Amino acid sequence: MEPFGGTEVDVRPVIGGAPARQARTVGVEEELLLVSERTGEPLALAPAVLAAAAAEPVGEGRALEKELHQEMVEFATQPHGTMDAVREELVRRRAEVARHARGAGALVAALATSPLPVQPSRNLGRRYRWMAEQFALTTEEQLTCGCHVHVAVASDEEGVGVLDRIRSWLAPINAISGNSPFWQGHDSGYSSYRSRVWNRWPSAGAYEPFGSAAAYHACVRDMVATGVLRDPGMVYFDARLSAANPTVEVRVADVCLEADTTVLVAALVRGLVETAARAWQEGEPVPAPPAALLRLASWRAARSGLDGPLLDPRTLREAPADVVLGALVDHTEEALRDAGDLALVRRGLTDLLAKGGGARRQRDLYEEERDLGAVVRACARITAGND
Repeated sequence: MEPFGGTEVDVRPVIGGAPARQARTVGVEEELLLVSERTGEPLALAPAVLAAAAAEPVGEGRALEKELHQEMVEFATQPHGTMDAVREELVRRRAEVARHARGAGALVAALATSPLPVQPSRNLGRRYRWMAEQFALTTEEQLTCGCHVHVAVASDEEGVGVLDRIRSWLAPINAISGNSPFWQGHDSGYSSYRSRVWNRWPSAGAYEPFGSAAAYHACVRDMVATGVLRDPGMVYFDARLSAANPTVEVRVADVCLEADTTVLVAALVRGLVETAARAWQEGEPVPAPPAALLRLASWRAARSGLDGPLLDPRTLREAPADVVLGALVDHTEEALRDAGDLALVRRGLTDLLAKGGGARRQRDLYEEERDLGAVVRACARITAGND
Protein backbone atom coordinates (compact mmCIF):
# COMPACT_ATOMS: atom_id res chain seq x y z
CA MET A 1 0.00 0.00 0.00
CA GLU A 2 1.37 3.42 -0.94
CA PRO A 3 1.92 5.97 1.84
CA PHE A 4 -0.67 8.72 2.16
CA GLY A 5 0.00 11.52 -0.28
CA GLY A 6 2.31 9.47 -2.51
CA THR A 7 5.90 8.39 -2.07
CA GLU A 8 7.61 9.89 0.99
CA VAL A 9 11.39 10.23 0.90
CA ASP A 10 13.63 8.41 3.38
CA VAL A 11 11.17 7.47 6.11
CA ARG A 12 13.23 4.52 7.34
CA PRO A 13 14.99 6.16 10.30
CA VAL A 14 12.29 8.71 11.01
CA ILE A 15 10.34 8.63 14.27
CA GLY A 16 9.86 12.32 14.99
CA GLY A 17 12.22 14.02 12.61
CA ALA A 18 13.77 17.47 12.86
CA PRO A 19 11.13 20.18 12.92
CA ALA A 20 11.36 22.93 10.33
CA ARG A 21 10.46 25.44 13.04
CA GLN A 22 9.77 25.35 16.75
CA ALA A 23 6.95 22.89 17.30
CA ARG A 24 4.37 22.98 20.07
CA THR A 25 5.15 20.70 22.98
CA VAL A 26 3.08 17.56 23.49
CA GLY A 27 2.39 15.44 26.56
CA VAL A 28 0.48 12.18 26.82
CA GLU A 29 -1.51 10.60 29.64
CA GLU A 30 -2.11 6.85 29.49
CA GLU A 31 -4.37 4.73 31.68
CA LEU A 32 -3.36 1.08 32.01
CA LEU A 33 -5.13 -2.05 33.28
CA LEU A 34 -3.73 -4.27 36.07
CA VAL A 35 -4.42 -7.94 35.34
CA SER A 36 -3.73 -11.44 36.60
CA GLU A 37 -0.92 -13.34 34.87
CA ARG A 38 -2.81 -16.58 35.45
CA THR A 39 -6.35 -15.66 34.34
CA GLY A 40 -6.09 -12.25 32.65
CA GLU A 41 -8.77 -10.86 34.94
CA PRO A 42 -8.37 -7.31 36.30
CA LEU A 43 -6.86 -7.09 39.77
CA ALA A 44 -7.55 -4.34 42.33
CA LEU A 45 -3.87 -3.76 43.06
CA ALA A 46 -3.44 -0.07 42.24
CA PRO A 47 -2.64 0.87 45.87
CA ALA A 48 0.26 -1.62 45.95
CA VAL A 49 1.57 -0.54 42.55
CA LEU A 50 1.37 3.15 43.47
CA ALA A 51 3.15 2.47 46.76
CA ALA A 52 5.96 0.68 44.93
CA ALA A 53 6.29 3.58 42.50
CA ALA A 54 6.31 6.14 45.31
CA ALA A 55 9.19 4.28 46.97
CA GLU A 56 11.45 4.90 43.98
CA PRO A 57 14.42 7.08 44.95
CA VAL A 58 13.98 9.41 41.96
CA GLY A 59 11.07 11.56 40.94
CA GLU A 60 9.68 10.07 37.76
CA GLY A 61 8.49 6.86 39.42
CA ARG A 62 6.13 9.00 41.47
CA ALA A 63 4.28 10.24 38.41
CA LEU A 64 1.91 7.26 38.62
CA GLU A 65 -1.57 8.25 39.80
CA LYS A 66 -4.68 6.45 40.94
CA GLU A 67 -7.86 6.54 38.93
CA LEU A 68 -11.51 5.87 39.67
CA HIS A 69 -11.01 2.11 40.06
CA GLN A 70 -8.28 0.09 41.74
CA GLU A 71 -7.76 -2.09 38.65
CA MET A 72 -6.05 0.73 36.76
CA VAL A 73 -3.25 3.28 37.06
CA GLU A 74 -2.33 6.37 35.05
CA PHE A 75 0.90 8.07 34.11
CA ALA A 76 1.66 11.31 32.29
CA THR A 77 4.74 12.06 30.22
CA GLN A 78 6.68 15.27 30.38
CA PRO A 79 5.94 17.78 27.57
CA HIS A 80 8.17 17.12 24.56
CA GLY A 81 8.95 18.91 21.33
CA THR A 82 9.60 15.82 19.19
CA MET A 83 7.86 12.51 18.66
CA ASP A 84 11.19 10.74 19.25
CA ALA A 85 11.13 12.03 22.82
CA VAL A 86 7.44 11.19 23.29
CA ARG A 87 8.03 7.62 22.14
CA GLU A 88 11.12 7.14 24.30
CA GLU A 89 9.30 8.21 27.44
CA LEU A 90 6.17 6.21 26.63
CA VAL A 91 8.16 3.01 26.17
CA ARG A 92 10.17 3.64 29.32
CA ARG A 93 7.14 4.52 31.44
CA ARG A 94 5.21 1.46 30.29
CA ALA A 95 8.16 -0.73 31.23
CA GLU A 96 8.38 0.97 34.65
CA VAL A 97 4.69 0.39 35.35
CA ALA A 98 5.07 -3.24 34.26
CA ARG A 99 7.97 -3.64 36.70
CA HIS A 100 5.98 -2.18 39.60
CA ALA A 101 2.98 -4.33 38.67
CA ARG A 102 5.09 -7.51 38.67
CA GLY A 103 6.29 -6.63 42.15
CA ALA A 104 2.67 -6.46 43.28
CA GLY A 105 1.76 -9.75 41.59
CA ALA A 106 0.14 -8.42 38.43
CA LEU A 107 0.74 -7.66 34.78
CA VAL A 108 -0.09 -4.35 33.14
CA ALA A 109 -1.95 -4.18 29.84
CA ALA A 110 -2.69 -1.26 27.52
CA LEU A 111 -6.31 -2.32 27.00
CA ALA A 112 -9.10 0.25 26.91
CA THR A 113 -11.60 -2.22 28.41
CA SER A 114 -11.23 -5.57 30.13
CA PRO A 115 -11.96 -8.45 27.77
CA LEU A 116 -12.93 -10.59 30.78
CA PRO A 117 -15.88 -10.01 33.13
CA VAL A 118 -15.09 -7.76 36.08
CA GLN A 119 -16.78 -5.99 38.98
CA PRO A 120 -14.48 -3.02 39.55
CA SER A 121 -13.37 -1.86 42.99
CA ARG A 122 -13.71 1.87 43.43
CA ASN A 123 -10.79 3.77 44.96
CA LEU A 124 -11.30 5.52 48.29
CA GLY A 125 -11.79 9.26 48.51
CA ARG A 126 -14.50 11.87 48.93
CA ARG A 127 -14.60 12.73 45.22
CA TYR A 128 -15.01 9.13 44.08
CA ARG A 129 -17.66 8.50 46.73
CA TRP A 130 -19.59 11.55 45.50
CA MET A 131 -19.39 10.27 41.93
CA ALA A 132 -20.72 6.86 42.95
CA GLU A 133 -23.64 8.43 44.81
CA GLN A 134 -24.44 10.87 42.01
CA PHE A 135 -24.03 8.69 38.93
CA ALA A 136 -24.76 5.23 40.37
CA LEU A 137 -24.22 2.38 37.87
CA THR A 138 -22.50 4.69 35.37
CA THR A 139 -19.68 5.16 37.87
CA GLU A 140 -19.39 1.46 38.63
CA GLU A 141 -19.09 0.58 34.93
CA GLN A 142 -16.28 3.05 34.19
CA LEU A 143 -13.35 0.64 34.19
CA THR A 144 -12.12 2.15 30.93
CA CYS A 145 -8.62 3.23 29.93
CA GLY A 146 -8.12 6.25 27.71
CA CYS A 147 -5.27 8.25 26.22
CA HIS A 148 -5.29 12.04 26.58
CA VAL A 149 -3.04 14.23 24.47
CA HIS A 150 -2.03 17.70 25.70
CA VAL A 151 -0.74 20.27 23.20
CA ALA A 152 0.62 23.64 24.28
CA VAL A 153 -1.32 26.81 23.46
CA ALA A 154 -0.29 30.41 24.07
CA SER A 155 -3.51 31.53 25.77
CA ASP A 156 -7.07 30.51 26.56
CA GLU A 157 -8.25 32.55 23.57
CA GLU A 158 -6.00 30.59 21.24
CA GLY A 159 -7.06 27.38 22.99
CA VAL A 160 -10.75 28.05 22.43
CA GLY A 161 -10.02 29.03 18.84
CA VAL A 162 -8.48 25.57 18.52
CA LEU A 163 -11.33 23.77 20.30
CA ASP A 164 -13.85 25.37 17.96
CA ARG A 165 -11.95 24.26 14.85
CA ILE A 166 -10.92 20.68 15.66
CA ARG A 167 -14.37 19.32 16.56
CA SER A 168 -15.07 17.64 13.22
CA TRP A 169 -11.70 15.88 13.14
CA LEU A 170 -11.81 14.16 16.54
CA ALA A 171 -13.87 11.11 15.53
CA PRO A 172 -11.14 9.83 13.15
CA ILE A 173 -8.66 10.04 16.06
CA ASN A 174 -10.93 7.70 18.01
CA ALA A 175 -11.07 5.34 15.02
CA ILE A 176 -7.27 5.23 14.81
CA SER A 177 -6.94 4.41 18.52
CA GLY A 178 -9.77 1.84 18.75
CA ASN A 179 -8.59 -0.80 21.26
CA SER A 180 -11.66 -2.02 23.15
CA PRO A 181 -13.60 -4.65 21.19
CA PHE A 182 -14.47 -6.83 24.21
CA TRP A 183 -16.73 -5.99 27.14
CA GLN A 184 -17.61 -8.25 30.08
CA GLY A 185 -16.53 -11.40 28.27
CA HIS A 186 -18.25 -10.68 24.95
CA ASP A 187 -17.32 -9.15 21.62
CA SER A 188 -19.10 -5.80 21.68
CA GLY A 189 -19.16 -5.44 17.89
CA TYR A 190 -17.31 -2.12 18.34
CA SER A 191 -13.72 -1.12 17.75
CA SER A 192 -13.88 1.37 20.65
CA TYR A 193 -16.52 0.26 23.10
CA ARG A 194 -14.70 2.30 25.75
CA SER A 195 -15.92 5.47 24.06
CA ARG A 196 -19.52 4.26 24.23
CA VAL A 197 -19.20 3.55 27.95
CA TRP A 198 -17.39 6.84 28.54
CA ASN A 199 -20.13 8.82 26.82
CA ARG A 200 -22.60 7.74 29.49
CA TRP A 201 -21.26 10.61 31.59
CA PRO A 202 -23.68 13.53 31.21
CA SER A 203 -20.91 16.01 30.36
CA ALA A 204 -19.02 13.83 27.87
CA GLY A 205 -18.78 14.04 24.10
CA ALA A 206 -19.20 16.60 21.36
CA TYR A 207 -19.68 20.29 22.11
CA GLU A 208 -20.89 23.33 20.20
CA PRO A 209 -18.43 26.11 19.22
CA PHE A 210 -17.76 28.54 22.07
CA GLY A 211 -16.53 31.61 20.19
CA SER A 212 -14.36 33.00 23.00
CA ALA A 213 -12.53 32.04 26.15
CA ALA A 214 -15.09 33.99 28.20
CA ALA A 215 -17.92 31.95 26.69
CA TYR A 216 -16.05 28.69 27.31
CA HIS A 217 -15.44 29.47 30.97
CA ALA A 218 -19.04 30.66 31.41
CA CYS A 219 -20.26 27.35 29.98
CA VAL A 220 -18.10 25.39 32.41
CA ARG A 221 -19.30 27.51 35.35
CA ASP A 222 -22.92 27.04 34.34
CA MET A 223 -22.48 23.27 34.02
CA VAL A 224 -21.04 23.03 37.53
CA ALA A 225 -23.70 25.40 38.89
CA THR A 226 -26.43 22.95 37.87
CA GLY A 227 -25.28 20.64 40.66
CA VAL A 228 -25.03 17.70 38.27
CA LEU A 229 -21.23 18.03 38.27
CA ARG A 230 -19.06 18.40 41.34
CA ASP A 231 -16.35 20.58 39.80
CA PRO A 232 -14.85 21.69 36.46
CA GLY A 233 -12.76 18.51 36.33
CA MET A 234 -15.99 16.63 35.54
CA VAL A 235 -16.53 18.52 32.29
CA TYR A 236 -15.61 15.68 29.94
CA PHE A 237 -15.81 17.31 26.51
CA ASP A 238 -14.04 15.46 23.68
CA ALA A 239 -11.48 18.25 23.94
CA ARG A 240 -11.11 20.94 26.58
CA LEU A 241 -8.77 23.50 28.07
CA SER A 242 -6.63 21.87 30.73
CA ALA A 243 -7.27 23.28 34.19
CA ALA A 244 -3.69 22.57 35.29
CA ASN A 245 -1.58 23.28 32.19
CA PRO A 246 -1.54 25.82 29.33
CA THR A 247 -2.73 23.16 26.91
CA VAL A 248 -5.61 21.90 24.86
CA GLU A 249 -6.43 18.39 26.06
CA VAL A 250 -7.86 15.97 23.47
CA ARG A 251 -9.64 13.11 25.23
CA VAL A 252 -11.23 10.93 22.54
CA ALA A 253 -8.61 8.18 22.16
CA ASP A 254 -8.57 4.70 23.64
CA VAL A 255 -5.31 3.80 25.29
CA CYS A 256 -3.43 2.27 22.37
CA LEU A 257 -2.04 -1.25 22.49
CA GLU A 258 1.25 -0.24 20.87
CA ALA A 259 3.31 2.79 21.85
CA ASP A 260 3.85 3.59 18.16
CA THR A 261 0.09 4.07 17.74
CA THR A 262 0.06 6.46 20.69
CA VAL A 263 2.86 8.44 19.04
CA LEU A 264 0.86 8.53 15.79
CA VAL A 265 -2.18 9.85 17.67
CA ALA A 266 -0.04 12.47 19.44
CA ALA A 267 1.48 13.65 16.16
CA LEU A 268 -1.93 13.97 14.51
CA VAL A 269 -3.41 15.80 17.48
CA ARG A 270 -0.52 18.27 17.46
CA GLY A 271 -1.06 18.72 13.73
CA LEU A 272 -4.75 19.41 14.29
CA VAL A 273 -4.02 21.92 17.07
CA GLU A 274 -1.40 23.76 15.02
CA THR A 275 -3.62 23.83 11.92
CA ALA A 276 -6.53 25.18 13.95
CA ALA A 277 -4.37 27.76 15.71
CA ARG A 278 -3.14 29.11 12.38
CA ALA A 279 -6.72 29.33 11.12
CA TRP A 280 -7.69 31.21 14.31
CA GLN A 281 -4.75 33.59 13.92
CA GLU A 282 -5.80 34.30 10.32
CA GLY A 283 -9.39 34.94 11.40
CA GLU A 284 -10.78 32.12 9.29
CA PRO A 285 -14.44 31.27 10.00
CA VAL A 286 -15.27 28.43 12.38
CA PRO A 287 -16.82 25.34 10.77
CA ALA A 288 -20.08 24.84 12.62
CA PRO A 289 -21.53 21.34 12.16
CA PRO A 290 -24.02 20.74 14.96
CA ALA A 291 -22.93 18.58 17.88
CA ALA A 292 -25.82 16.22 17.05
CA LEU A 293 -24.04 15.23 13.82
CA LEU A 294 -20.66 15.01 15.52
CA ARG A 295 -22.15 12.53 17.98
CA LEU A 296 -23.12 10.36 15.02
CA ALA A 297 -19.59 10.65 13.64
CA SER A 298 -18.26 9.59 17.04
CA TRP A 299 -20.56 6.56 17.11
CA ARG A 300 -19.58 5.58 13.58
CA ALA A 301 -15.87 5.78 14.44
CA ALA A 302 -16.35 3.70 17.58
CA ARG A 303 -18.33 1.07 15.71
CA SER A 304 -16.16 0.77 12.60
CA GLY A 305 -12.69 1.70 13.72
CA LEU A 306 -10.56 1.34 10.61
CA ASP A 307 -12.45 -1.72 9.31
CA GLY A 308 -15.53 0.05 8.00
CA PRO A 309 -16.79 3.43 6.88
CA LEU A 310 -16.31 6.66 8.81
CA LEU A 311 -18.09 9.99 8.48
CA ASP A 312 -15.93 12.32 6.39
CA PRO A 313 -15.41 15.50 8.48
CA ARG A 314 -15.75 17.63 5.35
CA THR A 315 -19.21 16.31 4.42
CA LEU A 316 -20.41 14.28 7.43
CA ARG A 317 -21.33 11.51 5.03
CA GLU A 318 -19.96 7.96 5.01
CA ALA A 319 -16.66 7.34 3.24
CA PRO A 320 -14.05 4.55 3.41
CA ALA A 321 -11.64 4.82 6.31
CA ASP A 322 -8.60 5.33 4.07
CA VAL A 323 -10.32 8.25 2.35
CA VAL A 324 -11.13 9.91 5.68
CA LEU A 325 -7.61 9.40 7.00
CA GLY A 326 -6.21 10.77 3.76
CA ALA A 327 -8.37 13.86 4.27
CA LEU A 328 -7.01 14.17 7.82
CA VAL A 329 -3.44 14.14 6.51
CA ASP A 330 -4.30 16.68 3.80
CA HIS A 331 -5.94 18.94 6.39
CA THR A 332 -2.89 18.91 8.69
CA GLU A 333 -0.12 18.48 6.10
CA GLU A 334 1.53 21.87 6.46
CA ALA A 335 1.60 21.66 10.26
CA LEU A 336 2.87 18.07 10.17
CA ARG A 337 5.64 18.99 7.75
CA ASP A 338 6.71 21.98 9.83
CA ALA A 339 6.90 19.82 12.97
CA GLY A 340 8.88 17.10 11.19
CA ASP A 341 6.02 14.59 11.60
CA LEU A 342 4.68 14.15 8.07
CA ALA A 343 6.70 11.04 7.22
CA LEU A 344 5.87 9.45 10.56
CA VAL A 345 2.15 10.04 10.08
CA ARG A 346 2.00 8.81 6.49
CA ARG A 347 3.93 5.69 7.29
CA GLY A 348 2.04 5.05 10.53
CA LEU A 349 -1.39 5.33 8.92
CA THR A 350 -0.37 3.13 6.00
CA ASP A 351 0.90 0.43 8.36
CA LEU A 352 -2.15 0.72 10.60
CA LEU A 353 -4.59 0.29 7.73
CA ALA A 354 -2.63 -2.70 6.44
CA LYS A 355 -2.10 -4.52 9.76
CA GLY A 356 -4.96 -3.20 11.86
CA GLY A 357 -4.95 -1.47 15.22
CA GLY A 358 -5.57 -2.70 18.75
CA ALA A 359 -9.13 -3.89 18.21
CA ARG A 360 -8.22 -6.02 15.21
CA ARG A 361 -5.13 -7.34 17.01
CA GLN A 362 -7.24 -8.42 19.99
CA ARG A 363 -9.79 -10.14 17.77
CA ASP A 364 -7.05 -11.91 15.79
CA LEU A 365 -5.49 -13.14 19.03
CA TYR A 366 -8.86 -14.45 20.16
CA GLU A 367 -9.38 -16.28 16.88
CA GLU A 368 -6.01 -17.97 17.38
CA GLU A 369 -6.46 -18.89 21.05
CA ARG A 370 -10.23 -18.89 21.67
CA ASP A 371 -9.28 -17.74 25.15
CA LEU A 372 -9.74 -14.16 26.37
CA GLY A 373 -7.21 -14.72 29.15
CA ALA A 374 -4.58 -15.53 26.52
CA VAL A 375 -5.53 -12.34 24.68
CA VAL A 376 -4.90 -10.30 27.82
CA ARG A 377 -1.56 -11.97 28.52
CA ALA A 378 -0.40 -11.37 24.95
CA CYS A 379 -1.41 -7.71 25.19
CA ALA A 380 0.46 -7.39 28.49
CA ARG A 381 3.63 -8.63 26.78
CA ILE A 382 3.15 -6.03 24.02
CA THR A 383 2.58 -3.31 26.63
CA ALA A 384 5.76 -4.15 28.51
CA GLY A 385 7.76 -4.22 25.28
CA ASN A 386 8.36 -7.98 25.42
CA ASP A 387 6.61 -8.86 22.14
